[in-house]
Amino acid sequence: MATQAPIQPQKVNLRRPDVMEAVQAQVVEHYRSNLVNHIRANGGRISIPGKLTVKLAKEFGFCYGVERAIDLAYAARKVFPDPTRIFLLGEIIHNPEVNDQIREMGIVSISPKPCDQELADLHLSDKDVVLIPAFGTEVGTRRKLEALGCQLVDTTCGDVMSVWKRVRQYSKEDVTSIIHGKAKHEETKATTSQATAYGTGHYLVVYNLAETDYVCDYIVRGGNQQEFLAKFAGAHSPGFDPDLHLKAVGVANQTTMLRGETEEVQRRIRAAMEKKHGPDRVSHHFRFFDTICGATQDRQDALEQLLGEPLDLLLVVGGYNSSNTSHLAEMGEAKLPTYFIKNARKMESEHLIRHYNLHRQEEVESRDWLPNGEVTIGITAGASCPNNLIEDTIRRLFEFRGLLADDVVRT
Repeated sequence: MATQAPIQPQKVNLRRPDVMEAVQAQVVEHYRSNLVNHIRANGGRISIPGKLTVKLAKEFGFCYGVERAIDLAYAARKVFPDPTRIFLLGEIIHNPEVNDQIREMGIVSISPKPCDQELADLHLSDKDVVLIPAFGTEVGTRRKLEALGCQLVDTTCGDVMSVWKRVRQYSKEDVTSIIHGKAKHEETKATTSQATAYGTGHYLVVYNLAETDYVCDYIVRGGNQQEFLAKFAGAHSPGFDPDLHLKAVGVANQTTMLRGETEEVQRRIRAAMEKKHGPDRVSHHFRFFDTICGATQDRQDALEQLLGEPLDLLLVVGGYNSSNTSHLAEMGEAKLPTYFIKNARKMESEHLIRHYNLHRQEEVESRDWLPNGEVTIGITAGASCPNNLIEDTIRRLFEFRGLLADDVVRT
Protein backbone atom coordinates (compact mmCIF):
# COMPACT_ATOMS: atom_id res chain seq x y z
CA MET A 1 0.00 0.00 0.00
CA ALA A 2 1.37 3.41 -0.96
CA THR A 3 2.26 5.81 1.85
CA GLN A 4 -0.09 8.78 2.00
CA ALA A 5 1.68 12.08 1.39
CA PRO A 6 1.51 14.64 4.22
CA ILE A 7 -1.31 17.14 3.93
CA GLN A 8 -0.02 20.53 2.81
CA PRO A 9 -1.87 23.29 4.70
CA GLN A 10 -2.80 26.43 2.87
CA LYS A 11 -0.36 29.29 3.49
CA VAL A 12 -1.95 32.13 5.42
CA ASN A 13 -0.55 35.66 5.62
CA LEU A 14 -0.72 36.70 9.27
CA ARG A 15 1.03 40.02 8.69
CA ARG A 16 -1.68 41.68 6.60
CA PRO A 17 -1.98 45.39 7.43
CA ASP A 18 -5.52 45.04 8.77
CA VAL A 19 -4.52 42.16 11.04
CA MET A 20 -1.37 43.81 12.36
CA GLU A 21 -3.18 47.08 13.08
CA ALA A 22 -5.63 45.22 15.32
CA VAL A 23 -2.81 43.20 16.87
CA GLN A 24 -0.73 46.27 17.69
CA ALA A 25 -3.68 47.82 19.50
CA GLN A 26 -3.99 44.72 21.67
CA VAL A 27 -0.27 44.47 22.37
CA VAL A 28 -0.06 48.14 23.37
CA GLU A 29 -3.01 47.67 25.72
CA HIS A 30 -1.48 44.61 27.37
CA TYR A 31 2.22 45.38 27.57
CA ARG A 32 3.21 48.98 26.92
CA SER A 33 3.79 51.65 29.58
CA ASN A 34 3.37 55.41 29.20
CA LEU A 35 5.24 55.91 32.47
CA VAL A 36 8.29 53.97 31.28
CA ASN A 37 8.22 55.78 27.94
CA HIS A 38 8.16 59.12 29.77
CA ILE A 39 11.09 58.18 32.02
CA ARG A 40 13.15 56.96 29.07
CA ALA A 41 12.48 60.17 27.20
CA ASN A 42 13.72 62.17 30.18
CA GLY A 43 17.14 60.67 30.79
CA GLY A 44 16.07 57.28 32.17
CA ARG A 45 15.61 58.44 35.75
CA ILE A 46 12.82 59.49 38.07
CA SER A 47 13.57 61.07 41.44
CA ILE A 48 12.35 62.73 44.60
CA PRO A 49 15.50 64.32 46.09
CA GLY A 50 16.26 63.07 49.56
CA LYS A 51 13.91 60.08 49.25
CA LEU A 52 14.11 57.90 46.15
CA THR A 53 15.81 57.82 42.77
CA VAL A 54 15.13 55.13 40.19
CA LYS A 55 17.51 54.72 37.25
CA LEU A 56 16.67 52.59 34.22
CA ALA A 57 19.24 50.87 32.04
CA LYS A 58 19.29 52.43 28.56
CA GLU A 59 18.31 49.11 26.98
CA PHE A 60 15.94 46.61 28.59
CA GLY A 61 12.74 44.71 27.99
CA PHE A 62 11.23 43.38 24.79
CA CYS A 63 13.59 42.87 21.86
CA TYR A 64 12.49 42.69 18.23
CA GLY A 65 12.43 38.88 18.21
CA VAL A 66 10.17 38.74 21.26
CA GLU A 67 7.86 41.45 19.89
CA ARG A 68 7.59 39.53 16.60
CA ALA A 69 6.74 36.27 18.40
CA ILE A 70 4.01 37.92 20.46
CA ASP A 71 2.62 39.75 17.41
CA LEU A 72 2.38 36.47 15.50
CA ALA A 73 0.64 34.73 18.41
CA TYR A 74 -1.95 37.50 18.61
CA ALA A 75 -2.29 37.53 14.81
CA ALA A 76 -2.90 33.77 14.79
CA ARG A 77 -5.80 34.19 17.20
CA LYS A 78 -7.16 37.02 15.04
CA VAL A 79 -6.89 35.14 11.73
CA PHE A 80 -7.95 31.76 13.15
CA PRO A 81 -10.84 32.64 15.51
CA ASP A 82 -12.68 30.12 17.67
CA PRO A 83 -13.52 27.29 17.20
CA THR A 84 -10.17 26.74 15.45
CA ARG A 85 -7.82 25.09 17.93
CA ILE A 86 -4.48 26.82 18.41
CA PHE A 87 -1.69 25.06 20.29
CA LEU A 88 1.64 26.40 21.51
CA LEU A 89 4.77 24.28 21.96
CA GLY A 90 5.68 25.08 25.57
CA GLU A 91 5.96 28.85 26.13
CA ILE A 92 6.01 31.59 23.52
CA ILE A 93 8.80 33.33 25.50
CA HIS A 94 10.16 32.95 29.02
CA ASN A 95 7.84 35.31 30.87
CA PRO A 96 4.95 33.99 33.00
CA GLU A 97 2.71 37.05 32.60
CA VAL A 98 2.99 37.00 28.82
CA ASN A 99 2.30 33.27 28.68
CA ASP A 100 -0.71 33.69 30.96
CA GLN A 101 -2.05 36.34 28.57
CA ILE A 102 -1.55 33.99 25.61
CA ARG A 103 -3.48 31.25 27.42
CA GLU A 104 -6.31 33.68 28.22
CA MET A 105 -6.72 34.12 24.46
CA GLY A 106 -7.62 30.43 24.19
CA ILE A 107 -4.22 29.24 22.96
CA VAL A 108 -3.41 25.91 24.61
CA SER A 109 0.14 25.08 25.73
CA ILE A 110 1.37 21.55 25.05
CA SER A 111 4.77 19.96 25.64
CA PRO A 112 7.72 21.62 23.86
CA LYS A 113 8.52 18.14 22.52
CA PRO A 114 5.20 16.25 22.47
CA CYS A 115 5.50 12.46 22.35
CA ASP A 116 3.53 10.35 19.89
CA GLN A 117 0.93 9.51 22.54
CA GLU A 118 0.32 13.18 23.37
CA LEU A 119 -0.09 13.99 19.67
CA ALA A 120 -2.50 11.08 19.26
CA ASP A 121 -4.54 12.16 22.30
CA LEU A 122 -4.83 15.67 20.87
CA HIS A 123 -6.09 14.33 17.52
CA LEU A 124 -4.10 17.00 15.68
CA SER A 125 -4.97 17.48 12.03
CA ASP A 126 -4.85 19.98 9.18
CA LYS A 127 -7.67 21.85 10.91
CA ASP A 128 -5.39 22.81 13.81
CA VAL A 129 -2.79 25.56 14.23
CA VAL A 130 0.47 25.09 16.16
CA LEU A 131 2.70 27.96 17.28
CA ILE A 132 6.46 27.40 17.35
CA PRO A 133 7.96 29.59 20.11
CA ALA A 134 10.62 32.27 19.75
CA PHE A 135 13.46 29.88 20.66
CA GLY A 136 12.38 27.39 17.97
CA THR A 137 11.68 23.68 18.16
CA GLU A 138 13.54 20.46 17.50
CA VAL A 139 13.68 19.21 13.92
CA GLY A 140 11.96 15.95 14.84
CA THR A 141 9.02 17.76 16.44
CA ARG A 142 8.54 19.99 13.42
CA ARG A 143 8.58 16.99 11.07
CA LYS A 144 5.91 15.23 13.13
CA LEU A 145 3.64 18.27 13.01
CA GLU A 146 4.18 18.71 9.28
CA ALA A 147 3.26 15.05 8.72
CA LEU A 148 -0.02 15.65 10.56
CA GLY A 149 -0.76 18.60 8.24
CA CYS A 150 -0.96 21.19 11.02
CA GLN A 151 -0.82 24.86 10.09
CA LEU A 152 2.47 25.98 11.63
CA VAL A 153 3.04 29.55 12.79
CA ASP A 154 6.79 29.83 13.22
CA THR A 155 7.86 32.63 15.57
CA THR A 156 11.51 31.47 15.82
CA CYS A 157 13.87 34.42 16.32
CA GLY A 158 16.04 35.29 13.35
CA ASP A 159 19.19 35.28 15.51
CA VAL A 160 18.44 31.71 16.56
CA MET A 161 18.00 30.66 12.94
CA SER A 162 21.38 32.22 12.13
CA VAL A 163 22.96 29.86 14.67
CA TRP A 164 21.14 26.94 13.07
CA LYS A 165 22.58 27.87 9.67
CA ARG A 166 26.12 27.74 11.07
CA VAL A 167 25.55 24.45 12.88
CA ARG A 168 24.13 22.85 9.73
CA GLN A 169 27.18 24.05 7.80
CA TYR A 170 29.49 22.49 10.40
CA SER A 171 27.58 19.23 10.02
CA LYS A 172 27.99 19.18 6.24
CA GLU A 173 31.74 19.70 6.64
CA ASP A 174 32.12 16.91 9.25
CA VAL A 175 32.90 19.52 11.88
CA THR A 176 31.56 18.91 15.39
CA SER A 177 29.51 21.77 16.84
CA ILE A 178 30.65 22.82 20.31
CA ILE A 179 27.73 24.87 21.61
CA HIS A 180 28.16 27.25 24.54
CA GLY A 181 24.82 27.09 26.31
CA LYS A 182 22.50 25.25 28.67
CA ALA A 183 21.90 21.70 27.42
CA LYS A 184 18.32 21.58 28.74
CA HIS A 185 17.25 24.99 27.38
CA GLU A 186 14.68 24.84 24.56
CA GLU A 187 16.83 26.94 22.25
CA THR A 188 19.90 24.76 22.73
CA LYS A 189 17.85 21.60 22.18
CA ALA A 190 16.54 23.04 18.94
CA THR A 191 20.07 23.96 17.87
CA THR A 192 21.55 20.57 18.68
CA SER A 193 18.79 18.91 16.65
CA GLN A 194 19.95 20.92 13.64
CA ALA A 195 23.46 19.46 14.06
CA THR A 196 22.23 15.89 13.67
CA ALA A 197 19.25 16.27 11.33
CA TYR A 198 20.93 16.47 7.94
CA GLY A 199 23.67 13.86 7.93
CA THR A 200 26.23 12.51 10.36
CA GLY A 201 26.85 15.68 12.35
CA HIS A 202 27.78 15.71 16.01
CA TYR A 203 27.59 18.22 18.87
CA LEU A 204 28.81 18.85 22.40
CA VAL A 205 27.29 21.43 24.76
CA VAL A 206 29.57 23.22 27.24
CA TYR A 207 27.97 25.35 29.93
CA ASN A 208 30.91 27.23 31.42
CA LEU A 209 34.66 27.76 31.30
CA ALA A 210 35.38 24.86 33.66
CA GLU A 211 33.71 22.46 31.22
CA THR A 212 35.52 24.17 28.35
CA ASP A 213 38.88 23.63 30.05
CA TYR A 214 38.06 19.94 30.51
CA VAL A 215 37.35 19.64 26.78
CA CYS A 216 40.51 21.56 25.91
CA ASP A 217 42.62 19.28 28.08
CA TYR A 218 41.10 16.26 26.35
CA ILE A 219 41.85 17.75 22.94
CA VAL A 220 45.51 18.27 23.84
CA ARG A 221 46.25 15.24 26.03
CA GLY A 222 43.44 12.77 25.49
CA GLY A 223 41.85 11.02 28.43
CA ASN A 224 39.28 8.53 29.66
CA GLN A 225 36.54 8.29 27.06
CA GLN A 226 33.91 6.86 29.41
CA GLU A 227 34.64 9.52 32.02
CA PHE A 228 34.22 12.20 29.33
CA LEU A 229 30.90 10.81 28.14
CA ALA A 230 29.61 10.52 31.71
CA LYS A 231 30.60 14.10 32.49
CA PHE A 232 28.67 15.37 29.44
CA ALA A 233 25.74 12.96 29.68
CA GLY A 234 22.73 14.56 28.04
CA ALA A 235 24.94 17.20 26.43
CA HIS A 236 26.35 15.36 23.42
CA SER A 237 25.06 13.74 20.24
CA PRO A 238 24.27 10.01 20.03
CA GLY A 239 27.39 8.04 19.18
CA PHE A 240 29.69 10.90 20.18
CA ASP A 241 33.32 9.77 20.45
CA PRO A 242 35.65 12.43 21.90
CA ASP A 243 38.68 10.70 20.39
CA LEU A 244 37.15 11.06 16.93
CA HIS A 245 34.75 14.00 17.05
CA LEU A 246 37.03 16.55 18.71
CA LYS A 247 39.49 16.53 15.82
CA ALA A 248 37.63 19.31 13.98
CA VAL A 249 35.21 21.59 15.85
CA GLY A 250 33.21 24.74 15.27
CA VAL A 251 31.96 26.92 18.11
CA ALA A 252 28.39 28.23 18.26
CA ASN A 253 26.27 29.40 21.17
CA GLN A 254 22.89 29.78 22.74
CA THR A 255 22.12 33.35 21.72
CA THR A 256 21.42 34.57 25.26
CA MET A 257 24.76 33.68 26.86
CA LEU A 258 27.25 36.29 28.04
CA ARG A 259 29.29 37.51 25.08
CA GLY A 260 32.54 37.72 27.06
CA GLU A 261 32.21 34.12 28.23
CA THR A 262 31.39 32.81 24.74
CA GLU A 263 34.40 34.66 23.35
CA GLU A 264 36.57 33.07 26.04
CA VAL A 265 35.20 29.62 25.15
CA GLN A 266 36.24 30.28 21.54
CA ARG A 267 39.69 31.54 22.54
CA ARG A 268 40.46 28.56 24.77
CA ILE A 269 39.33 25.95 22.24
CA ARG A 270 41.27 27.63 19.47
CA ALA A 271 44.38 27.70 21.68
CA ALA A 272 43.95 23.98 22.40
CA MET A 273 43.75 23.25 18.68
CA GLU A 274 46.88 25.31 18.03
CA LYS A 275 48.72 23.44 20.76
CA LYS A 276 47.55 20.06 19.42
CA HIS A 277 47.96 20.61 15.68
CA GLY A 278 50.16 23.69 15.32
CA PRO A 279 49.25 27.29 14.35
CA ASP A 280 49.59 26.61 10.63
CA ARG A 281 46.95 23.82 10.81
CA VAL A 282 44.43 25.46 13.12
CA SER A 283 42.10 26.46 10.27
CA HIS A 284 41.64 22.76 9.48
CA HIS A 285 40.53 21.98 13.02
CA PHE A 286 38.72 25.08 14.32
CA ARG A 287 35.83 27.24 13.03
CA PHE A 288 33.97 30.13 14.58
CA PHE A 289 31.20 32.52 13.57
CA ASP A 290 29.84 35.28 15.81
CA THR A 291 26.32 34.18 16.74
CA ILE A 292 25.71 36.38 19.79
CA CYS A 293 22.25 37.97 19.81
CA GLY A 294 22.56 41.73 19.29
CA ALA A 295 19.67 42.54 21.64
CA THR A 296 21.15 40.38 24.39
CA GLN A 297 24.47 42.14 24.05
CA ASP A 298 22.83 45.60 24.01
CA ARG A 299 21.12 44.84 27.32
CA GLN A 300 24.33 43.54 28.87
CA ASP A 301 26.27 46.60 27.70
CA ALA A 302 23.56 48.94 29.02
CA LEU A 303 23.60 47.24 32.42
CA GLU A 304 27.39 47.45 32.56
CA GLN A 305 27.06 51.19 32.03
CA LEU A 306 24.34 51.49 34.69
CA LEU A 307 26.47 49.56 37.17
CA GLY A 308 29.16 52.19 36.74
CA GLU A 309 26.85 54.77 38.32
CA PRO A 310 26.22 55.20 42.08
CA LEU A 311 23.52 52.68 43.07
CA ASP A 312 22.41 51.19 46.37
CA LEU A 313 20.83 48.11 44.83
CA LEU A 314 19.67 46.61 41.53
CA LEU A 315 16.32 45.06 40.59
CA VAL A 316 16.27 42.65 37.64
CA VAL A 317 12.75 41.93 36.39
CA GLY A 318 11.83 38.92 34.29
CA GLY A 319 10.96 35.23 34.15
CA TYR A 320 13.07 33.01 36.36
CA ASN A 321 13.63 30.56 33.48
CA SER A 322 14.81 33.33 31.15
CA SER A 323 18.46 32.77 30.28
CA ASN A 324 19.23 36.33 29.18
CA THR A 325 17.59 37.73 32.34
CA SER A 326 19.59 35.35 34.55
CA HIS A 327 22.82 36.65 33.04
CA LEU A 328 21.80 40.23 33.84
CA ALA A 329 21.25 39.16 37.46
CA GLU A 330 24.69 37.52 37.48
CA MET A 331 26.25 40.77 36.29
CA GLY A 332 24.48 42.72 39.03
CA GLU A 333 25.40 40.29 41.80
CA ALA A 334 29.07 40.74 40.99
CA LYS A 335 28.83 44.46 41.84
CA LEU A 336 26.11 45.19 44.42
CA PRO A 337 22.98 43.82 46.18
CA THR A 338 20.78 42.45 43.38
CA TYR A 339 17.24 41.08 43.51
CA PHE A 340 15.88 39.04 40.59
CA ILE A 341 12.06 39.27 40.69
CA LYS A 342 9.45 38.17 38.17
CA ASN A 343 7.01 40.97 39.03
CA ALA A 344 6.35 43.81 41.47
CA ARG A 345 4.22 41.62 43.73
CA LYS A 346 7.42 39.91 44.86
CA MET A 347 8.29 43.14 46.73
CA GLU A 348 5.83 42.43 49.49
CA SER A 349 6.93 45.36 51.66
CA GLU A 350 9.91 47.54 52.46
CA HIS A 351 10.98 44.76 54.79
CA LEU A 352 10.33 41.63 52.69
CA ILE A 353 11.15 40.69 49.11
CA ARG A 354 10.88 37.30 47.42
CA HIS A 355 13.45 36.84 44.69
CA TYR A 356 15.19 34.15 42.68
CA ASN A 357 18.50 32.81 43.95
CA LEU A 358 20.55 31.76 40.91
CA HIS A 359 22.87 29.55 42.94
CA ARG A 360 20.13 27.62 44.73
CA GLN A 361 17.82 27.70 41.68
CA GLU A 362 14.83 28.62 43.81
CA GLU A 363 12.88 31.60 45.11
CA VAL A 364 14.07 32.86 48.49
CA GLU A 365 13.12 35.58 50.99
CA SER A 366 15.25 38.53 52.00
CA ARG A 367 14.29 40.85 54.85
CA ASP A 368 15.07 44.53 55.37
CA TRP A 369 16.20 44.68 51.75
CA LEU A 370 15.25 48.32 51.13
CA PRO A 371 17.56 50.75 52.98
CA ASN A 372 16.05 53.54 55.06
CA GLY A 373 16.43 57.13 53.98
CA GLU A 374 17.56 58.29 50.56
CA VAL A 375 18.14 55.38 48.19
CA THR A 376 19.10 55.00 44.51
CA ILE A 377 17.82 51.89 42.75
CA GLY A 378 18.79 50.61 39.32
CA ILE A 379 16.31 48.62 37.24
CA THR A 380 16.82 46.43 34.19
CA ALA A 381 14.86 43.62 32.57
CA GLY A 382 15.40 40.73 30.24
CA ALA A 383 14.42 40.71 26.57
CA SER A 384 11.21 38.82 27.38
CA CYS A 385 9.91 41.28 30.01
CA PRO A 386 7.18 43.76 28.99
CA ASN A 387 7.32 47.41 30.02
CA ASN A 388 4.11 47.22 32.04
CA LEU A 389 5.94 45.01 34.56
CA ILE A 390 8.69 47.62 34.81
CA GLU A 391 6.04 50.26 35.47
CA ASP A 392 4.50 48.14 38.23
CA THR A 393 7.94 47.85 39.84
CA ILE A 394 8.57 51.60 39.72
CA ARG A 395 5.14 52.43 41.14
CA ARG A 396 5.57 49.99 43.99
CA LEU A 397 8.94 51.45 44.97
CA PHE A 398 7.41 54.93 45.20
CA GLU A 399 4.48 53.58 47.20
CA PHE A 400 6.96 52.25 49.77
CA ARG A 401 8.06 55.87 50.25
CA GLY A 402 4.48 57.12 50.46
CA LEU A 403 4.65 58.66 46.97
CA LEU A 404 2.95 58.33 43.61
CA ALA A 405 5.14 58.00 40.55
CA ASP A 406 2.59 60.02 38.54
CA ASP A 407 3.01 62.94 40.93
CA VAL A 408 6.77 62.88 40.37
CA VAL A 409 6.27 62.88 36.58
CA ARG A 410 3.98 65.90 36.80
CA THR A 411 6.42 67.96 38.91
